[in-house]
Order: sequence, then structure tokens, then C-alpha cells
Amino acid sequence: MEIEVANSYGFCFGVKRAIKIAEENPGSSTLGPLIHNNMEIERLKRDFNVSLAKSLDDVKSGEATVIRTHGIPKNDLKKLKEKGGKVIDATCPFVTKPQQIVEQMSEEGYDIVIFGDVNHPEIKGVMSYATGTVHAVLSVDELSRLSLKERVALVAQTTRKIEEYNKIINYLVPRHKEVRVFNTICNATFENQDAARELAKRADVMVVIGGKQSSNTKQLHSICKSFCEESYHIESKDELKKEWFEGKSLCGITAGASTPEWIIEDVIGKIREFKV
Repeated sequence: MEIEVANSYGFCFGVKRAIKIAEENPGSSTLGPLIHNNMEIERLKRDFNVSLAKSLDDVKSGEATVIRTHGIPKNDLKKLKEKGGKVIDATCPFVTKPQQIVEQMSEEGYDIVIFGDVNHPEIKGVMSYATGTVHAVLSVDELSRLSLKERVALVAQTTRKIEEYNKIINYLVPRHKEVRVFNTICNATFENQDAARELAKRADVMVVIGGKQSSNTKQLHSICKSFCEESYHIESKDELKKEWFEGKSLCGITAGASTPEWIIEDVIGKIREFKV
């Protein structure tokens, strides 16, 4: 069986930057998981003594704290600074952008609509920058139930599908006097999704590697599944099953933006050990 890795996959700019920041600050803690990959978080703890503070209450006064790639709510940032420790911002610049847009558009009187998961840490952070009405939706159906003013500003979670974002845009534009649309979906997301789609069309089986809580990895798996029914989302080589690959000619590999190269190499090595 041939194994082919997608042309674009794995670590994005924001994740590479965050990990570098964490490595440069040994002995610090991160407020919430730095990225959505438990194995990489464990490596940072083991090799750099970077611990995980699950909440503000876990952050000790005077302790150096790294802000996660997804950002944190504005009020949490204020409280963190009040603790007196060094605050090291590893928020991805592509996440900082929608925070700034939401704050500005909200101050100018626009109702804010965010295409994203209200329970995702990135969206919780972005919503906190609104000074007026703000809604997070995942579908046109959810959007249709809202009562919005004539002026609406729209941003998207950085890891959403552009096709789904277009549905939200197409619903809003004919129904409001003014709709300001900001394309805040990350280019790395586009590239990884396009590459996964191209490979899934040809593969007999697809393996998508990334954290089970990773939004962009779940999106990759959804895309692969629509073109290759036998697509599997795993976090590590331990989840692989030999029977997935028996009788297959081409195994495609892709990985989410929070998946380090060493995990990908481990998975490929384990698949080769199956000798199918």
C-alpha cells in the first residue's frame, strides 16, 4: 500500500509561534491548553516545565503566564495582569484580528454576528471584545431566529469552512441595509482543507491526525469523509487498526494545525509496520 501525505498539513504559523514562545519561557504556565494537542502539551511540560493552569484561580500571583493561541476573554486578560506576573501573549495574530474588528465595529454601533462555535475558546475570546449586541451562530437556521439591527458586522472563526461562511453571508446581505463582511478564516486552514480534499478524492483510506477537541482537525475529517468514506480521525498511533488498511492501494495522511511533525511521523511509521 502506498502512503501519501497531503501537500499542505500540520502546524500553522500561529501554532509554531506559540510553541516557540512557550519553549522560550521555561517554568511558565499557560492559561488553558496552549494548543489543541494533548501530546504536545505533555512534551512542553516534560521538556520545558511549562505547566497548565486550567483557570485564573490556578494562576499563582507573580507567576509568568502564556496566553493560549486561541486567546482569552478580555476581562480574563485584565484579571491576569492584576495578579502581577509576566503576561506573555501567544494569541495567534489571525485570532487577534477578529477581536480587534469586533471591538471596533461594536463601538461604531453594528450588531456583531460571529460564524463559529459559541463554546470554543477562540469565540469566547472574540465575543468578549463586543461592547454591544453580539451573537455566535453555526448555521443559517440559527441566524434566522435572531433579531438584528439594520447594520451588521460579520466575522468568522478562523478554522471554519468558507463554503459554510458564504451561506451566512448570502442570508444576511439581502436582509439588511448594511452588512460589513470580514474574511477572518485563516489561509492555512484553506490550504490544509484544499490539500486534504484533493488527496481524499484519490485515496482508499484517509487518516486525519489531530486533537479530538481541535476544530480545524474535525473540519479536515469532515471534508475527507465526504470524499473518502473510510476516513479516520486519530490523536496518536495507538488508535490505528490494521484492518483499516487491508486491501487498500492508497492511504492518505493529513493533520490539523496543532499536530506536530513527530506525531505524524509516529503514525506513518506504525502504518508501515502493518506491512499491508
